[in-house]
Amino acid sequence: MQPDVKNKPWYLERSVWVMLFLGFSAGIPILLIFGTLSLWLREAGVSRSTATFFSWAIIGYSFKFVWAPLVDRIPILILTRALGRRRSWILLSQLLVIASIILMANTDPESSLTSMAIAAVCLGFASATQDIVIDAYRIETAPPKLQAMLATTYISGYRIGMILAGAVALSLADKFGSTLENYSYAAWQKTYFVMAAAMLIGIVTTLLIKEPERKSIDSDYPNRDYVSFVGVFALSIVGFIAVLWFSPGTPELFDGGNQSLFKFVYSSVLLGVALVVALLLALACSNIGLINQKMVDESYIQPILDFFQRYGKLAVWILLLILLYRISDLVLGVIANVFYQDMGYSKTEIGSMSKAFGLIVSILGSFGSGIIALRIGVMRTLYSAAILVVITNLLFCWLTTVGQNHTDIAFSLPLIGELSFPLELAIVIALDNLVQGFSTVAFIAWMSSLTNVSFTATQYAIFSSIMTLFPKIVGGYSGTYVDAFGYTNFFIMASALGVPVIFLIRYLQKRLEFEKAD
Repeated sequence: MQPDVKNKPWYLERSVWVMLFLGFSAGIPILLIFGTLSLWLREAGVSRSTATFFSWAIIGYSFKFVWAPLVDRIPILILTRALGRRRSWILLSQLLVIASIILMANTDPESSLTSMAIAAVCLGFASATQDIVIDAYRIETAPPKLQAMLATTYISGYRIGMILAGAVALSLADKFGSTLENYSYAAWQKTYFVMAAAMLIGIVTTLLIKEPERKSIDSDYPNRDYVSFVGVFALSIVGFIAVLWFSPGTPELFDGGNQSLFKFVYSSVLLGVALVVALLLALACSNIGLINQKMVDESYIQPILDFFQRYGKLAVWILLLILLYRISDLVLGVIANVFYQDMGYSKTEIGSMSKAFGLIVSILGSFGSGIIALRIGVMRTLYSAAILVVITNLLFCWLTTVGQNHTDIAFSLPLIGELSFPLELAIVIALDNLVQGFSTVAFIAWMSSLTNVSFTATQYAIFSSIMTLFPKIVGGYSGTYVDAFGYTNFFIMASALGVPVIFLIRYLQKRLEFEKAD
């Protein structure tokens, strides 16, 4: 039942705080693939370029719009009858997340890198599915006036989950006895078991919350149509993987940096071929009637046509901005943990500064962005944030000059005791995360304003997928780029990627204001 906003302040609404715990559940998996895993792989002796390729395991987040309509419509046998449509899917996705984390924990990348890659991909898809359902639950469980507060507590919970999977996980791996010099699989196994256990908080929350009241969403099509669509999607994924799996390795044609650059180009072409093969398989299945064309039209084509009809020629520029806006941050983020370790920082320092301290600062940036957006508008906030992203990314060049000669600051706190941290690392991480929080909230607010209420879920899923797809693909090559050109040149490149975004925002700001005035 939707709460009575008029008679009760937002902080007394049960639904607001439910999202804190669901956000925590959603925030745990991503760093277990995106950041923490990269350090595990490095300690296991996996090369830097191979370790960053694992960031592609979360590519499922970028394609979640493909199966979002299936999650929205298909019931899960007994679970749906017992818990309701939303809660059953949330519970199933959480169980799949736990199973995937346990599978990763039981795999030593030193001896079975392929099995670890499969487990990481499974975790990526399970986590993306959890995000789809929690977003739907959040929208349906409260009226529009409460949505901002639900989003705020959800993001806060998400950040706390990331702190656990980042700072706490790295600290645990250290305490359990794994280091870069003395790798211990048992230490990482125990760490990932703890992360799997933490997901129980989300499961308990799911079992205690109420199913939102909503109109019947019985499928307009037989379940076999949805099952066939899932089958075609799975076939396309198999084709994509098969191309990468059976393709020959990179030929050794050059020496040193030239070979690394050639490897980057070769891998990029190979990835493009794999994507084309996946698309051709889907089209072939569609042409022979394996997919209900009317279902595809209503689920995907109509929302896309609506967007282009409303924005006309500007639609292409809007999509280009969505594609590029986060590329600077996400490309840099893939290699950040490895960079910190190469600069001589311990996992505990990386965890406490980058994950715990950094995420707390990003929450402050998020609140600051919301307040400023209310005063000067979303587009102006977006423009300011884009400039700040370019500037703060250049600060990483400073860290390369500092290297292991960093300045340690030590002090004592009551009940906690002696604390120490690298000053230069703290400055860079504080400013970087402050700007990240600032820019992310502004961008999400802007993307939300682009959607049509008739197609909100599908259009926003498409926007969010486009936002992360290209940066994640490029980020997978960050290790290769560093091997070829070094960290300093990489950070300059990452910062330069944000410059076109500034001009795009400025252009769209003028055009959108002009059309609104008309």
